Amino acid sequence: PALLASLLLTVGVLSAAAAKTDAEIIAAARKAYPLKTCLVSNEPLGSMGEASGYIYRAKGQPDRVVFFCCEGCSDDFKADPAKFLKKLDEAAANKAKK
Repeated sequence: PALLASLLLTVGVLSAAAAKTDAEIIAAARKAYPLKTCLVSNEPLGSMGEASGYIYRAKGQPDRVVFFCCEGCSDDFKADPAKFLKKLDEAAANKAKK
């Protein structure tokens, strides 16, 4: 029992160390983001201050990071995420071709 408890504690500590905070995830995504404009408004990212990062989480799907020119655009995104994620996927595919 003590060995099992020790093993479970070690796995838990390693998992916690490997986990990234939302801020770290957004910072890493910012570097590789395929768009220079807001996903919703098409305004240049940074035109209204630092681009606002948002992690879209849907059960059974990988987390996706998107950026908006301002916090207000997140409401439009949340109303129809599939529409905007398609736009992001197209931009990523075009960037990969270049």
